[in-house]
Amino acid sequence: MTSGIILNAFVSPVGHHFSAWRHPVSQPERTLDIDYFANIARTAERGKLQSLFLADALGGGGQGNGTAGGLEPLTLLSALAAVTEHVGLIATASTTFSDPFNLARAFASLDHISKGRAGWNIVTTANVDAAVNFSKDGVSHAGRYVRAHEFLEVVTSLWDSWEDGAQTFNKASGDRVDGGKIHAINHVGEEFRVKGPLNSPRSPQGWPVLVQAGSSDDGMAFAARHAEAIFTAQQTFEDAQVFYSGIKSRVAAAGRDPASVKVLPGLSAFIGSTEAEAHRIRDELDDIAVPPTGPVPLRGSNGVDLSMFPLDEPLPLDQLPDESQWEGNRSRFALIVGIARRENLTVRQILRRLAGARGHYVMAGTPEQVADLIETWIREGAADGFNVMPPLYPSQFEVFVDEVVPILQRRGLFHLDYEGSTLRENYGLLRPVSRFANRPSDRDIEEGQSRRHDLGMVAGG
Repeated sequence: MTSGIILNAFVSPVGHHFSAWRHPVSQPERTLDIDYFANIARTAERGKLQSLFLADALGGGGQGNGTAGGLEPLTLLSALAAVTEHVGLIATASTTFSDPFNLARAFASLDHISKGRAGWNIVTTANVDAAVNFSKDGVSHAGRYVRAHEFLEVVTSLWDSWEDGAQTFNKASGDRVDGGKIHAINHVGEEFRVKGPLNSPRSPQGWPVLVQAGSSDDGMAFAARHAEAIFTAQQTFEDAQVFYSGIKSRVAAAGRDPASVKVLPGLSAFIGSTEAEAHRIRDELDDIAVPPTGPVPLRGSNGVDLSMFPLDEPLPLDQLPDESQWEGNRSRFALIVGIARRENLTVRQILRRLAGARGHYVMAGTPEQVADLIETWIREGAADGFNVMPPLYPSQFEVFVDEVVPILQRRGLFHLDYEGSTLRENYGLLRPVSRFANRPSDRDIEEGQSRRHDLGMVAGG
């Protein structure tokens, strides 16, 4: 098992602040440059971070965070696997707009290429802009999760369809595989019919690590059943504690070990040599995104369009739909409404809050203060680690790695070196056993049916 906390670098090309691309030190013109991402990956590895993670968007023209388009995550991570040795590589892929067979094959390939460092961030994709790119008008919230459950069943069955040791390459006999260890999955469900097996041998981890980020009721139910790591957005320490205890209870109720599911809240830290410097960095970016007065360029953040409301008046909650009726990202919608209700902020103030990291926890302070917060959340049951979301890449990420990580190491909270060779090992997760292990093979079944047929013919003859 891994000792200490888990740190995952959430890689947003120029940074997680909405206006990061406009900051003088950012390099938005390099967001299609593999060398740029390779440097970020190597920085994560220098800091011994267990993993890095790439989000994805399937619609909207790639305008998120001010970058004009972006690289497809699995393709990019395959390239990064060749220039790193230890850091885990987690890609986002949608169950709503993907096919289970192709996705299972792609992630198995990444796991082979990286020698066991792949992870899948499972999303159900609420975005209407994405739906229209896949010949759909939209998918209901409940419908997305019905599909997602079956999708996971198919994908994990395909990953299991080759048992360990199925490849033999016996030159004397001429057998390349042991057919008794390769299985059709014969899945027939409401959404999918897939025979299998996968056309890729079992990968080093068996399954890539399964990550999920939904915090709605449906999302939490899905995570309790499937996820091995959960990325979550929490605005307060108290909210994080409630979420942590709640999801661990759900995991236990689902018959799983709560310790086998890692809860990683997002943390976007503006880090300066002094607290005043950290706040100056934050104010610079906030003022670009949402000026203290005058017009605001930020609109519709998080899929909730606030542009129709007066900027300098409190958000009129009575004019918003009930969360249960919201077909977009419900957890993020609830987070925005919670901020407005709890703090009675104006729309402008809410937009400034969201500009930092889209509703994730934002702080400004010294390396010691960031380490203090991390330690408090870990020791007091609010997190198993953090989804590190630097407001500026690569500068603020380098500060986190070079100044915050050593403090955590000195306190005995974070490992001094990687403890395993796979992402599962470095997350402290078990390698799943193929569900087909010790079951009759397809060939055995066919031979048994043939023998029964022959015996029947003899008896009848």
